[in-house]
Amino acid sequence: MAISCFADLLDEARAQPEPQRLLFVFTRAELPDHPNEEQRRRFEQGEGGVLTPVVCVDKAPEALSDMAALVAESRETGADWDIVFVAALAGSDAQARAEQHLNRMVESLKMGNISQFLAFNRQGEAVSIG
Repeated sequence: MAISCFADLLDEARAQPEPQRLLFVFTRAELPDHPNEEQRRRFEQGEGGVLTPVVCVDKAPEALSDMAALVAESRETGADWDIVFVAALAGSDAQARAEQHLNRMVESLKMGNISQFLAFNRQGEAVSIG
């Protein structure tokens, strides 16, 4: 199944035979350290920049109703974000392993390794970053 929106992700996760845990890393777009004029101009136009992790959390798919609920819950953290990266963890022990995998996700994102994760904007639309 092609996942084009957050609702597709929830449907797919709920349909899996094994229990699932969704891992979320919320990121904020920022200017890189020591940006040049081109980087600064592109960032001001809403392009480019670096995505910095600001909050991470794991959730069971059943604990989420839709993207609006996730956005509302994220407001409670006080952290502003632009893109959320998502991975799934399967198995009856997924909740116990979630923190370890979230830490790996954060490190991967800091290194710019984003291809193995789904990315969504605040409207719940899948986005391609590259």
